[in-house]
Amino acid sequence: DVQLQASGGGLVQSGGSLKIACVGSGFRFDDYAILWFRQAPGKEREGVSCISRRPEIGIYYADSVKGRFTISRDNAKSTMYLQMNGLKPEDTAIYYCATERADRCYAGSWYQASRMDFWGKGTQVTVSS
Repeated sequence: DVQLQASGGGLVQSGGSLKIACVGSGFRFDDYAILWFRQAPGKEREGVSCISRRPEIGIYYADSVKGRFTISRDNAKSTMYLQMNGLKPEDTAIYYCATERADRCYAGSWYQASRMDFWGKGTQVTVSS
């Protein structure tokens, strides 16, 4: 069975840092572009970041997190990461990992949730003011 298991969420003060991870199993991890989405209460799910099969092909970030968040992947461990620095209360959300079977993240469309093949269950990130 395909699984994406996210972990590392928690409560952090404004300005703090947190690193969340997602481990994939049941599929060939390095065949997929991998992404993080988030969903805050009462809001739609939004794309946070995307990393291509090989990072040098392309990495994208939502404008709201650019310069603060860093996405990475370790294909040998079938694991993806999101390092979040300078956290703000508006970053509070459930963070979901997802995969798209594609070589690359596509500019202008990487953030479309409908493109995803697999989803993890999410991990809660809460930033207090």
